[in-house]
Amino acid sequence: MSQTKAQIPEVKCGSPDKPLLIGNIEIPCYVLSNEKRVITQSGVVKALGMSEGTTGDRGAGRIAKFATGKKISPFVSEELAYQAQNPIKFKPTKGNIANGYEATILADLCDAVLDARNAGVLQQQQMHIATRCEILMRAFARVGIIALVDEATGYQYIRQKNELHQLLGKYISQELLPWAKTFPDEFYEELFRLRGWSYDASSTKRPILVGKLTKQIVYEKLPSGVLDELKKLNPKNENGKLKYHYHRFLTNDIGHPHLKNHLVGVIALMKAATNWKNFKSLLERAYPTLNQTLEIPGLEVVEDDDETE
Repeated sequence: MSQTKAQIPEVKCGSPDKPLLIGNIEIPCYVLSNEKRVITQSGVVKALGMSEGTTGDRGAGRIAKFATGKKISPFVSEELAYQAQNPIKFKPTKGNIANGYEATILADLCDAVLDARNAGVLQQQQMHIATRCEILMRAFARVGIIALVDEATGYQYIRQKNELHQLLGKYISQELLPWAKTFPDEFYEELFRLRGWSYDASSTKRPILVGKLTKQIVYEKLPSGVLDELKKLNPKNENGKLKYHYHRFLTNDIGHPHLKNHLVGVIALMKAATNWKNFKSLLERAYPTLNQTLEIPGLEVVEDDDETE
């Protein structure tokens, strides 16, 4: 049933300049005069990592089409399908009537997507949405239990403003940072030269040994325990492959700057080396491996199939 103008609730709390932050995603959210917590249509689309769609297929149309699509609809309840097709109209403090959904729709859509993935019916182009849903649900669960403990203990009244908001962003950032080019082409040019391989700057195809050597000459040289933690956060899949590049799990304030500084040093050693054996010696002098002698006989001994760049 459509809302009449008199029935349209107003915003009680919230403003466009104070969105919910999930990682680096801004989601406008509000509490309405009828006590409903809502997030905007575009916010749902962004949170799920979906494309905005073509003209006429945005906002409510985009969400409704997704929720009632052939692959997802078997896992969507009647109530969820109705919500997706009937967004809530509300009056912002400024501007025209806006459309949104009850905030819980985000978790419900995530559940449906993950059920569809578990059933093996998602299309390949939808798998990134499932990955995003998995990350969101884990973060929601963590922050949710903290909120319940705070309410039970009364800490909710003394905790800092936006603390849960910031915690959610922290969990999301720890789960998955946006991909960014971290290893410069120069690293691969020199690696290929030292290994005696032909380097083609226009091709992304590389020998499988590249990932393994990258782990040994870069990630194993980071502070003690870092690689072990990266392996926990980014385990191999059923095919023995890593799902993401390791650097996507490093923190922006410490991890990434350290990695980039290390790469500058490694590339300098590569340029100075005349061959691979010479480079190994220079590398160990500059970045000694704990509990190893100057020679690194195991540097080329490959035990797994990591793609670690």
